[in-house]
Amino acid sequence: MKAAWFEKFGAPADTIIIGEQPKPIAGDGEVLVKLKTTGVNPSDVKKRIGAFPNLLDNGHVIPHSDGAGIIEAVGKGVPESRIGERVWVYQAQYARLLGTAAEYVAIDASRAATLPSNISFEIGACLGIPAMTAHRVVSSDGSVKGQTVLVTGGAGRVGYYAIQWAKLAGAKVITTASNPVDKASCIAAGADLVVNHRDVNWGEKVQEINDGEKVDRVIDVEFGFNLPEVLKCIRTGGVIATYGNTQIKEPKLPFFQMMFMDLTIRMTIVYAMPESAKQEAVEDIYKALSAGQLKHRVTHVLPFKQMAKSHELIEGSGLRGSVVVNIEA
Repeated sequence: MKAAWFEKFGAPADTIIIGEQPKPIAGDGEVLVKLKTTGVNPSDVKKRIGAFPNLLDNGHVIPHSDGAGIIEAVGKGVPESRIGERVWVYQAQYARLLGTAAEYVAIDASRAATLPSNISFEIGACLGIPAMTAHRVVSSDGSVKGQTVLVTGGAGRVGYYAIQWAKLAGAKVITTASNPVDKASCIAAGADLVVNHRDVNWGEKVQEINDGEKVDRVIDVEFGFNLPEVLKCIRTGGVIATYGNTQIKEPKLPFFQMMFMDLTIRMTIVYAMPESAKQEAVEDIYKALSAGQLKHRVTHVLPFKQMAKSHELIEGSGLRGSVVVNIEA
């Protein structure tokens, strides 16, 4: 089968190889998916650069966790009725070496979720990490119906979906954006109010535009960096659900201030979500997709031969939408 892989860490052009690899076989409890698309995420880029030094100890890596295609075969224990089903794939290259940057992937049947007929394979390749992470940070600590939710970096891949999940759940949503284009994107996703996180004391401005009231929950993309401002606008007993922390690697917490505010800190990574949370996300994604309730941003769809460029686009600054590679192109 056609595949892309890397055998060493480094820059995309120096590491990504395109060629032939053995076609996998569906094992017990697995499905064999003929992939149409593969989605590229920041975590895929970090792995290729060398964020996990032992990743290549047991052989080459076919990257990418997300993708979409059609089930071609099933293993023992999986109903044959699933053959021919359109699916989106998640967690393909987690604790495994063989991801979705290939014509085929054999994966646990639970990791291949039904893709509604009204949704393209391009969109299907963008759901695993962004949409599932956003679902988790919004829903992990109870219903947000009637609450005010602050989404920092609302124009980002996860933030864009988090705005939508929070609105679908009945919340008022405030988000941060640093320029007019990102602000417009947040409004289009459903945000009620937007503040500029480049402004001094933007946390105070969040409370100000919220009629003087503090927010109930914060969905945060940069925990350490944003924490001082978040503490200005989150209520006592509130929840900070964070999924990112790149600018300040080891943040120092004002423990006593946070303790006396009785705050809950929820740290989320999609791979470690409980299985029940993953299945809840899959079910809600299916319902929302079928009803046309989610908006998506696919900014680039590249042919397979440009796999290296897909990584370069993710590494570049300022890209807000998703990058997809068309495996058949």
